[in-house]
Amino acid sequence: MRRGVGPDDRDRGGPSTLARAAARVAGQCQGIDGALRAEVRTATVVTPDETGWHVGGHGAWLWTAATDTTTVYALAPSRGTGVVDRLLGLDYAGIVVRDGWAPYRQLTQAQHQTCLAHLLRRCAELRADSSGRGREIPNRVAALLHDALALRDRREAGELAPATVRRRVPVLERRLDALLGRPAIRHPGNRRLLQHLGTERAALFMFLREPGVPATNWRAEQAIRPAVVNRKTWGGNRTWAGAHVQAALMTVLRTGRQRQLDGVAPLAAALCAPGRASPALIRP
Repeated sequence: MRRGVGPDDRDRGGPSTLARAAARVAGQCQGIDGALRAEVRTATVVTPDETGWHVGGHGAWLWTAATDTTTVYALAPSRGTGVVDRLLGLDYAGIVVRDGWAPYRQLTQAQHQTCLAHLLRRCAELRADSSGRGREIPNRVAALLHDALALRDRREAGELAPATVRRRVPVLERRLDALLGRPAIRHPGNRRLLQHLGTERAALFMFLREPGVPATNWRAEQAIRPAVVNRKTWGGNRTWAGAHVQAALMTVLRTGRQRQLDGVAPLAAALCAPGRASPALIRP
């Protein structure tokens, strides 16, 4: 018979003991967490994303913003612009690699790269749901995007100079404009796809203009993946206090992994620090 958790469990490693220890470590890591969030807000390229979550049984959102060396997390009740402001600041002026979620477009001082993987999946879904001429638009869009990715691959392989690739971007844009100028598209899914591409036109080929900019938001999706596995196991957080503790600890652990550090070591050092731990603990 399973024993209940009683007052003496604080000395036996019960759930409440673990929760208090995690909260204490997160409190000690506030300096590290704040420094990492400041780094992301000034990064040259950042990739944000979000996924559904639960806190106390109610709907919430887990957000992330990732660079090549730093990842931060936030849990919030909203999926709106306010969280984008909290993560990056609406005055962020770097390059944002993101999906088509509208609040990211509120970063008006930034340059944008929309995720081509999302667009290619959308094309595949339209082809699966269509037949005959209904497949023409998604086929043409997919071919255009694959040609853009092939240019990137040739640049990365050293076959084409970055300047040569940049000069070919207008050719791709003319092909896109020809699609956008097609008269009355009857298929509703194809019509919505072209409308979306018109909205995203300026964000389609930033990865060809600027070497080092990803063509997809894979970095943020990889950052979210471990949390999604946890969500499938235990659903989310019981309280908002616990949610904020989780966000801080995930930020330190994920960033440590990116920097090839033992992620647990900074947490242990933070727990033993006489005051709040120094951001130096997470430096490679």
